[in-house]
Amino acid sequence: LFGLAHGGEVGMPLNGVSGCGFNVCMYVCSANGSDSKKQRLDESPPSRVLHIRKLPNEVSETEVIALGLPFGKVTNILMLKGKNQAFLELGTEEAAITMVNYYTAVTPQVRNTPVFIQYSNHKELKTDSALNQRAQAVLQAVSAVQDGSSPSSDPGVLDLAPPPSPVLRIIIDNMFYPVTLDVLQQIFSKFGTVMKIITFTKNNQFQALLQFSDPVNAQQAKLSLDGQNIYNSCCTLRIDFSKLVSLNVKYNNDKSRDYTRPNLPAGDGDSANKDHSSLLGTPSGALASYSSGGGYSSSLSLSPLSAAAAAAAAAGRVALSGSGVSGVLLASNLNDEMVTPQSLFTLFGVYGDVQRVKILYNKKDSALIQLSDGNQAQLAMSHLNGQKVFGKVMRVTLSKHQTVALPREGLDDQLLTKDFSGSPLHRFKKPGSKNFQNIFPPSATLHLSNIPEGVTEEDLRLLFSNNGGTVKAFKFFQDHKMALIQMSSVEEAIQGLIDLHNYDMGGNHHLKVSFSKSTI
Repeated sequence: LFGLAHGGEVGMPLNGVSGCGFNVCMYVCSANGSDSKKQRLDESPPSRVLHIRKLPNEVSETEVIALGLPFGKVTNILMLKGKNQAFLELGTEEAAITMVNYYTAVTPQVRNTPVFIQYSNHKELKTDSALNQRAQAVLQAVSAVQDGSSPSSDPGVLDLAPPPSPVLRIIIDNMFYPVTLDVLQQIFSKFGTVMKIITFTKNNQFQALLQFSDPVNAQQAKLSLDGQNIYNSCCTLRIDFSKLVSLNVKYNNDKSRDYTRPNLPAGDGDSANKDHSSLLGTPSGALASYSSGGGYSSSLSLSPLSAAAAAAAAAGRVALSGSGVSGVLLASNLNDEMVTPQSLFTLFGVYGDVQRVKILYNKKDSALIQLSDGNQAQLAMSHLNGQKVFGKVMRVTLSKHQTVALPREGLDDQLLTKDFSGSPLHRFKKPGSKNFQNIFPPSATLHLSNIPEGVTEEDLRLLFSNNGGTVKAFKFFQDHKMALIQMSSVEEAIQGLIDLHNYDMGGNHHLKVSFSKSTI
């Protein structure tokens, strides 16, 4: 959840753009990185030209264009690699406004690095094709794919080869959640007709071969999806063309499918994979990494890419299908004077739906926490192990227990065990919930939502200050139903989340609190 940098004009001549005025927003961080000051100048009016800053070194034109692809046609690009900046021109001002509004709520990232996007003072880009030759060539290829045509062989730009095959080879990196054949079909079918898919494991990596009916569709999917995350911060797609031009599928099951022959037998699921795993082509060079900023968004309905996003989000229920790992965690080194089953339910509930919590009777600085499945347990463990809670560094490990047993009636006089299986506060019970996209590590900045009308910044600052913390910064979103609040430490933010998530603000509005990856 990312607030746009507002800026004013600084007149600077740049290569290929005469009299270039653009927005500047300065961020000055202290040595410890906790204090940030922002110099705000006048906000520029909307323009179909967007100024992108803080790009990582060696970023490619394709990666920058990919930022704009979901929102409409990209009509021009100017790369300023020495300055780690770029200008991106969209086909319409409406598309640019939609893009800026979307990236107000979702941090834009390129190669896992947050970048800054704001309106330029230019109404259009006039670029020197000689200076901008490579960028124009990439843009031409993307435009051709968007239009469903072939790139023209204009001698003024680089020669572009037609797509070599309708078959894509897909590697899933950082596969925290299982990715099924159906999820792949949902995502890729937004770019054309998916005819066949074969999935298999090679070199301990989940891979797939996917055949489109047309090579242009395969090229479009590759351009748009390569480097994207299916789920928040994980399951990254690495896509290249396969050396195969057609797939031979023998069975329709959970590992392979021929959508043109629905009557194929189910088989044993293995034979179909063996034929192809040795025939795979190797990627030509390192694949570029582009992340859309926290997984796909189900709220965007503008283009094939965003439709794929919605499909991936809708398939969120697949992400919680279990991985054979125990869903029970052991949390130790807890502050036994402060910790309660409710506080552990709230904190661990950021990363999964907590079913039961048991504080150990003979060792009250330790507790068992049972989540819905092993994936959620691993997610909670990876984010919460080593965090400071109630003044002590908490240790979180997987438990040997498969479930947390409830005490017999009348035997838990200290209320150390609690069953939360029917709790209305579970964040992930709805398939495709937006909460799947908003899972971030504990941070000093909290995202607040469900804020009732009339509640002021002062009210919220006071609420979190009375909780014992120090509020460093605050920012409302435009509709005042959501806000960011930055505490002076991660520990204070954890405390604030534990105490104030689901806090009754009156009028049947319960405050929703989660960790943000943004700073204010």
